[in-house]
Amino acid sequence: MAREFTAQMSVHKGRWRLYVVLLNTTDPWPEYDFGRTAPVPTFTERTEALSALGFEPIPASEWDWIESSDDPDDPASPVSLIAAVQVRSRAEGAA
Repeated sequence: MAREFTAQMSVHKGRWRLYVVLLNTTDPWPEYDFGRTAPVPTFTERTEALSALGFEPIPASEWDWIESSDDPDDPASPVSLIAAVQVRSRAEGAA
């Protein structure tokens, strides 16, 4: 069975980036920089970025969007959006 990972996408230093969360390792997380703040990367762009990193969405998985803020106790604090989807290695998915 292929190992599942979580891929997340958020704005970092003013640009959208996508990264795959690798737990229990000191290896750097695979990351893709879209090089822009707007517009939000499309579904196709996100899938292509995952492919460039060697991953693919788990069949039937969907992107979930959540809000985060610098200060959760302050309702006026700016909000950041974070998207997440379950992925697997493309090599494992081909087996």
